[in-house]
Amino acid sequence: MAAPVLGAAPAGSAGSAGSAGLSAATRLRALLGISLGYFMVLLDTTVLSVAEPDVASSLGSSTAGLQWAVTGYSVAFGALLLSAGAAADRYGAHRAFRFGIAAFGAGSLLSAFAPDIWTLVLLRAVLGVAAAACVPASMALITRLYPEPAERARAVAVWAAVSGCAMAFGPLVGGVLVDLAGWRAVFLVNVPLAVLVLGLVAGRAVYGPRGERRIDWWAQLAACATLALATDALIALGNSDWMQASSAGVGAVVAGVGFVRRERRSPAPVLQPAVLRARGMGAVLLAGATVNFAMLGVLFLLPLLLQGELGMSPTMAGLAFLPMTLPPGFNPLLTGRIVAKVGPWKPVLGGLVLLAVGCAVFAVAVLCGTPYPLLAVGLLAAGFGVSFALPALITAVVTTAPDGSAGAAGGLLNAVRQVGATVGVAVTGAFVGGSDGGLAVALLVPAVMCALSAVLVRRSRAAG
Repeated sequence: MAAPVLGAAPAGSAGSAGSAGLSAATRLRALLGISLGYFMVLLDTTVLSVAEPDVASSLGSSTAGLQWAVTGYSVAFGALLLSAGAAADRYGAHRAFRFGIAAFGAGSLLSAFAPDIWTLVLLRAVLGVAAAACVPASMALITRLYPEPAERARAVAVWAAVSGCAMAFGPLVGGVLVDLAGWRAVFLVNVPLAVLVLGLVAGRAVYGPRGERRIDWWAQLAACATLALATDALIALGNSDWMQASSAGVGAVVAGVGFVRRERRSPAPVLQPAVLRARGMGAVLLAGATVNFAMLGVLFLLPLLLQGELGMSPTMAGLAFLPMTLPPGFNPLLTGRIVAKVGPWKPVLGGLVLLAVGCAVFAVAVLCGTPYPLLAVGLLAAGFGVSFALPALITAVVTTAPDGSAGAAGGLLNAVRQVGATVGVAVTGAFVGGSDGGLAVALLVPAVMCALSAVLVRRSRAAG
């Protein structure tokens, strides 16, 4: 799951003119379409989780193949988010959004017919590219639809709640579809959703003007290569493939050096220096990456545990996830009220602590023979942790970013979060062994990461 991506123009700018003359019903229909588009992108992240055992059985995949099926999406998504906002600004947010939705629907259809695991990995990367095209554009479109701050805040709350339901429905819908028709059905569900979204966002209400913002595609390519090679190195390391880990690691370093050198002399850097230097931005990025590290690591590991050790069917595994996946469907509205009263940092810290507690409870449950009631306690804590932290980070990045750079800061936050998700799956998968001890350690890793992140963020805020 990904938090909303900020691409907002300042209130009173072109957004006001863009929404002039639109009826409330027209704007609501457009908001519903934009929200469902983001819902679809997030659904694809969670719906695959309970299908992992069926994918492995059907395609003869190893754990490494499953890790790439998950991370292939987040690698492309995370790396391209940095430039996707710039592309939306240059070519028009409505064009970027519609292209992303159409490509997502087509890529999902092809994924449903993937003949082997590596074809599926490639197609998942295509879906990541499509998601990166439409997600940053969506907030820019909402800004034009609702230029007044109060209206925009309510619209973003609705957007976050609708998209947050993807986390609630994803594992359950995925489980039912896998039981009824196998893992391929979890991709087919995106096709009618994409058609519906394109219908809702048709017309002049969903529009973003062209701009002159430049894009350094060579730097973007270097960023993608760095993230992909680093992920491959981590996955190979977890499978004790030292040769592959070494070669991929060296490649990641080379690509990373190339990215840094390109950034230093680029007239249109992917990472805006002013955003990186903003006070408090480091704490925002750390918290965002850690939340996704824990969330995606858990979503990768627990389905294997529920369907393997506990012998649950995919549908039952999806139901078992409800204590974790329901809070993000309703709690963002409460988090918004809390943020309005006390600011974003207390909910962020509270969310990190709850995630740490939830992941620690998972590890204890495994060592105690995996009783589901204990797992449910951990799932509930993790679900509330995510639903407190992520909406609060939206406000945190807005208040931290320099004037006029909210879009760039939001894109950077979400790119870092996707990197966190990628590393989370790779690292936690590397700790999984043949014993309960290995799985317990794998689940304890995100707990330690969340606790350390909470301490560092608190110190950062105290120093600032």
